[in-house]
Amino acid sequence: MKNPLTPLKRKRGSRRLYQSRLNREQSPTKMTAIPVISVLAASLVATFPIITSQPFLPPLGLMVLLAWRMMRPGIWPMWAGLPFGLFDDMFNGQPFGSSALIWSLAMIAMEMADSWAIWRDYWQDWLIAGAIIIVSILAGLWFVSLAYTAPGATVLLPQIVISILLFPLVVRLCAKLDSWRLAT
Repeated sequence: MKNPLTPLKRKRGSRRLYQSRLNREQSPTKMTAIPVISVLAASLVATFPIITSQPFLPPLGLMVLLAWRMMRPGIWPMWAGLPFGLFDDMFNGQPFGSSALIWSLAMIAMEMADSWAIWRDYWQDWLIAGAIIIVSILAGLWFVSLAYTAPGATVLLPQIVISILLFPLVVRLCAKLDSWRLAT
């Protein structure tokens, strides 16, 4: 006869179900790689074969960089815009170095916004990111106009509007990635 006080036999591998989830260490590789890979993958979206007569694809790499920077201010140093911008320059078709400069200036602007505002809410983050996105898109047009004959700034209006309206979705995606990154 079976003793009712003996524990039931568990299947092999089910020990993980009963382990404590408190006081665990996160993987350092996962902690640093997920934000970096998400910015680099968003920069690679510009390589998709989309043929249009006007630019409408938002600068997703910059938007993901801004979203991570707004959610986790200490995640990257201020100079992190330079290597991410250089990576983006390899794929976005603009003159080499333009995104590196623009993204570095965006990181400096974020540092200034952090020192200016003690706390920010959702709307202020959206406003700051919108202003940085508008300035970066127009600065990209200026860099292109140095090398080629560039169209007027009104051509970029759909891209600017799509970028600003898409930013909350990018923040939501980065928040999901952040919760997965912090989970063990």
